[in-house]
Amino acid sequence: MSTILLTGASGTLGREIAKRLAGSGAPARLALRDPYRLVEGAGALERVRFDFHDPSGFPEALRGVDRVFLLRPPRLADIRRDFDPFLLAMLQADVERVVFLSVRGAERNPLLPHRRIEKLLERSGLAWTHLRPNDWMQNFATVHRDDIRRGELWAPAGRGRTSFVDARDVAEAAAEVLTGQGHERRAYPLTGAEELDLYEAAAVLSETIGRPVAYRNPGVLAFLRHVRATGRPLSLGLVMTGVYTIARLGLASGTTPDLRRLIGRPPTTLRAFAEDHAAVWR
Repeated sequence: MSTILLTGASGTLGREIAKRLAGSGAPARLALRDPYRLVEGAGALERVRFDFHDPSGFPEALRGVDRVFLLRPPRLADIRRDFDPFLLAMLQADVERVVFLSVRGAERNPLLPHRRIEKLLERSGLAWTHLRPNDWMQNFATVHRDDIRRGELWAPAGRGRTSFVDARDVAEAAAEVLTGQGHERRAYPLTGAEELDLYEAAAVLSETIGRPVAYRNPGVLAFLRHVRATGRPLSLGLVMTGVYTIARLGLASGTTPDLRRLIGRPPTTLRAFAEDHAAVWR
């Protein structure tokens, strides 16, 4: 029986996809830089050592594989150098389908590395599917966690509205695309069902946690100073600035029906996400 290869299996989204594939009984192999690393809920799945910079491991990783979930690690910036060898290996291994984790709006920005990877896949002859999720709800529980614990939410998003999406829902959609049929040569923009600005998001968090959370709405320079003052790297601040500038310009607003269609239910609301993760901020 053919196998699904899951790259990025130790990350936030990869772990959730792995759990769903394990629960479905679909034959899957976790591609990990450290194959002994624990992936909660996916202990029964096969593991293989995998590194985009080490092509010697590609034949074993792709043995018997006909579907690949492809996730670009942020550290890989040179698309030709970092992805061409793996693309060639997939073709040599007779992989049939690739599901790529892109970002919403990639089709409008040819400079994004995600769009360059999309184009490589589209020209490769492989059957491809692009998943283009909007901004993650999980950011509230990770990069914004400590600020929210202090009763603050910092991001230079102005009053821009975003249809935040839960990675758990995207994982469910990815598992459906990997195991189902009829998704070839399609791109799915994946959003939540509601649009919120960060004042509204802070109000939801306040009600859920049971204490005030205030959105500070800083300018870019004030935000970057805050990032440095709280001990986080400037590089993270610059990435976050890019994400929230898109929101401030109104380019993260709007909802699509694709996620609901793929998972067969309404997407998770921010309130439901916050209720599930309330302990993170206490």
